[in-house]
Order: sequence, then C-alpha cells, then structure tokens
Amino acid sequence: MNDADIVRRVLDGDVNAYALLVEAHSAQIIGITSRHVPLDRAPEVAHETFVRAFERLGTFKGESPFVHWLSRIALRRCADFWRGRSKNRETPFSALGTGAREWIESIPDSSCEGLDVHAQRSEAGVILDWALARLAPEDRQVLVMTHMDGQALGDVAELMGWSLSKVKVRSHRARRKLRDMLGTMLD
Repeated sequence: MNDADIVRRVLDGDVNAYALLVEAHSAQIIGITSRHVPLDRAPEVAHETFVRAFERLGTFKGESPFVHWLSRIALRRCADFWRGRSKNRETPFSALGTGAREWIESIPDSSCEGLDVHAQRSEAGVILDWALARLAPEDRQVLVMTHMDGQALGDVAELMGWSLSKVKVRSHRARRKLRDMLGTMLD
C-alpha cells in the first residue's frame, strides 16, 4: 500500500491508518527537524509536524510525493519554532559559554594563521548556532539545507515551495548577513 492509498483510508475514516504514515516517515522528519532546531526540541517539532499534517490531510492533493508535502510542513514548523523564539533574539555576548568567548578572543587580530586549528574546536559550533539563531527562520533553513546539508538548490526550492531564483537570492543574502554578524562579533 502506498502513501496515497493510506491517505485515502484515513480520509475515509480509518484514522488508525495514519500510524502507518508516521512509521514510514518519522525518521526523515526527525532528520529534518534535528537539522533546523536545537536537538533537544527536534522530537517535539517533529510531533507537531505530524499533528499538523493530520489536521491538514484533506489538503494533500497527491501532485507530489507525500513525503515532500510532509517535509514542507516540517520546514514550516521549524520556521515557526524560530519565529516564536525571535522575541528573545538579543543574546548578550556574555551569554555565550566561557569556552566560546575564549575562542573568539583567541583569534589572531593581524592574520588568519592558525584560524583553521581554532575553527575545529567545538566552540566554533556553538558560535555558529548562536549566529544562525539570529537569522530569520527561512534564511537559517536555506543556509542549513544548501551549505551544511549540501542539498541541491533545485531540491531546496521544491521543499521550500520557492522558485530556484528565490533560493539563490535568499542563500546569498543569508550568507552575507551571517558573515556581517560574525564579523561584527569578532571586531
């Protein structure tokens, strides 16, 4: 039985059949949410994805695979997560851990020699997460998908429901914002 058949069964009243869709796609949805929200919140956002998908199941037209439709919902839930946190966007530099602050302060002022060695330390990941959290949710998602996950621009466009040119523009602008933010922090 394929996903479209299961959707029809659920819409015809067999709501327990929805568990088959959850089982089939939970690993992929957890994978998406764990790349776009903090790891400790990924299961919660994945659960919200499946709840929202169940509520909106009647809108699934079957024009694309069910997993693509579900992935779009997961990405929207991730964006909603960051929108909810955007009210507390301003985090003082002092809120970073001691290790992250020491790492920033240890970066040489006059040259970039040795920067690769410093960048491999785990504090770099903390700083990147801190900076990514300050971007708009869609900017964060585009950067993670294109640069960290290495997804093709066409795939990102399809998952986000955007045109290819919009993905390229958002990716470029998000990289510039991230570079400016990190540059300001290092100055």
